Amino acid sequence: MEMLRFATAGSVDDGKSTLIGRLLFDSKQIFEDQLEAVERTSLARGDEYVDLALLTDGLRAEREQGITIDVAYRYFATPKRKFIIADTPGHTQHTRNMVTGCSTADLVIVLVDARNGMTEQTRRHATIASLLRIPHLVVCVNKMDLVGYSESRFEEVREEIEGFAARLEIPDLSFVPISALRGDNVVDRSGEMPWYQGSSLLHHLEDVHIASDRNLIDLRFPVQWVVRPRSNEHHDFRGYAGQVAAGVLKPGDEVLVLPSGFTTRVESVETAEGPLDEAFPPMSVVVRLADDLDVGRGDLICRPHNRPSSGQHLTAMLCWMGEAPLRPGAKLAIKHTSRWGRALVSELHYRLDINSLHRDREAGELALNDIGRVDLRTTTPLFFDEYRHNRSTGSFVLVDEQTNATVAAGMILRAAA
Repeated sequence: MEMLRFATAGSVDDGKSTLIGRLLFDSKQIFEDQLEAVERTSLARGDEYVDLALLTDGLRAEREQGITIDVAYRYFATPKRKFIIADTPGHTQHTRNMVTGCSTADLVIVLVDARNGMTEQTRRHATIASLLRIPHLVVCVNKMDLVGYSESRFEEVREEIEGFAARLEIPDLSFVPISALRGDNVVDRSGEMPWYQGSSLLHHLEDVHIASDRNLIDLRFPVQWVVRPRSNEHHDFRGYAGQVAAGVLKPGDEVLVLPSGFTTRVESVETAEGPLDEAFPPMSVVVRLADDLDVGRGDLICRPHNRPSSGQHLTAMLCWMGEAPLRPGAKLAIKHTSRWGRALVSELHYRLDINSLHRDREAGELALNDIGRVDLRTTTPLFFDEYRHNRSTGSFVLVDEQTNATVAAGMILRAAA
């Protein structure tokens, strides 16, 4: 069964957690004891209704403040599809959490309060979705019950957001008028909005086409681990474990191993359940090669005539997640696919104002949650693709070696000039 990963985003109190709670509740994905616990907590807080947001706001601080702080992941399934939801915070100071939650998403739901229309946070979330190259963006105009289910108000909000989105790269933009609190157009079509001819949100999530979003042309298999069983029975077994980042991998395929440059053939592709006829993203497999080559963690398997770029000078967009600001000259560890190295931030081109899309070329640093364009020099060659072609081999993280904290997420634009 196909899996869809999606994230929710929106301003504080736009109803992200309530929407997810409603999705889980109306699609009968929660247990009676969970519902009873939510009912008890809602009653104790003096709420006039059962607060379904409590199904996702699991941290005590979140429940006390009534906001989402951390990224909460939830899993559910319908007969058509499996889903992984990342419920991301709405606060500006938690932009890094949104980037984390959206980094593996196929689709993002941005919630907008029908009374307020597009806000600074709406622009911020749409821009981040565009920067992260998330193919599908669904704008849920929430709290339609508070504007009398007005078609004209929905159209006003839609036109406003479409005008801003035209400046971004969003391949698939959809709009759904909903009331997460009442369940209108969330799982079932609402009788309150007969003017809306589209599908419910869940129906859209079940049917949105994502198979063509993945790169099945350029084979990229970063080696995560060398598998060498220690029993005498399998003493000659040597395989390479990892996740297929792009392309299709089949037994008999001719492949090239980087950085060594040796070519060989794929002998088998296996999982714990047994051998496969083929593997494709995002499957995790063990690959056995016909020849005994020196292959280790951080190496990359690709096609002989379809290699990624290779180099030590990169231009990238960075989302800075560190408490201390980033300045040119900073030295950090870099993790790209399964390969580690060290990186020097050689130049800061500009800081991006993701509300106005203005490029501040006078900026001398990136503060917490800032996004900017930088040049990097690495101590070891990286095998990469531009992020717009491959989100796996086009992304990386930077790590502070003193604290071991992840301080940046990066998207490679190209090899630096």
